[in-house]
Amino acid sequence: MDFIKYQHIERFGTSETNGIENGVCYIFPKIDGTNSQLWLNGGIKAGSRNRELSLEKDNAGFYAWATKQLHILNFLHAYPNLRLFGEWLVPHTLKTYHKEAWNRFYVFDVMRGEKYLPYDEYKPLLDEYNIEYIPPICKVKNPTYERLINQLEKNTYLIEDGSGTGEGIVIKNYDFINKYGITVWAKIVKNEFKASHQKCNITEIKESEVIEQKIVNRYITKSLIEKEYNKILVNGEWKSKLIPQLLNMVYYCLIKEESWNFVKEFKRPVIDFRRLLFYCTEKIKELMPELF
Repeated sequence: MDFIKYQHIERFGTSETNGIENGVCYIFPKIDGTNSQLWLNGGIKAGSRNRELSLEKDNAGFYAWATKQLHILNFLHAYPNLRLFGEWLVPHTLKTYHKEAWNRFYVFDVMRGEKYLPYDEYKPLLDEYNIEYIPPICKVKNPTYERLINQLEKNTYLIEDGSGTGEGIVIKNYDFINKYGITVWAKIVKNEFKASHQKCNITEIKESEVIEQKIVNRYITKSLIEKEYNKILVNGEWKSKLIPQLLNMVYYCLIKEESWNFVKEFKRPVIDFRRLLFYCTEKIKELMPELF
């Protein structure tokens, strides 16, 4: 395998991350070190975010450290098609990590080929070889922005006791692909920090089915989609370039024709219309997959 540049973590709420909160999300602590990676190609290879490393240019001592880690080398020999991405914790902006945390490598992603493994898949592999990794703060379905903000105060990973909270959080939805066709993670960063080093089982936050999903499941039917589909056929033929028009027409029908009905049925709910559009699109794909 050759060097692969690690993706940029996009800020939550940008066009690149729009919709990432729809589905099962893992919320991870964000730590303030230097981006690093390890893989096997004959021997152990190491990289920073932007380049492959050598002993002469070793990214703050990371490559020299990695060559001495027999447990990591054994892991890579056992799984030569896997790549470890992580944070090499050396001083940057945040200085409140406890002293035992420095100059260590904390895995935050594992990649096979060009695809990220979900946390639940790579965790037991790393545990088997005693490789350090960043554990999630929680796992939550369809989190609201407020729910995500609340997790900032729970990022005490590696911080000295009584020194505040960490740099922020990273949101990962392993099923999410953005509108540009790219798998991305989102981040929310804060400037105040808090404390304590712990690794524990994931807390799974149970969320009820979101109201926008209930509305779509109740009112978007195959017959509605087919009605709008037939309106826009070109000489009786379907063309993929018509997909955006179909999505917008079905969504328009939902809002125009059914708003009063779902307002009454669900007792004047608070609706996120961006999320409603997301679930409307997913329902169309589910009911008429042959169009996509």
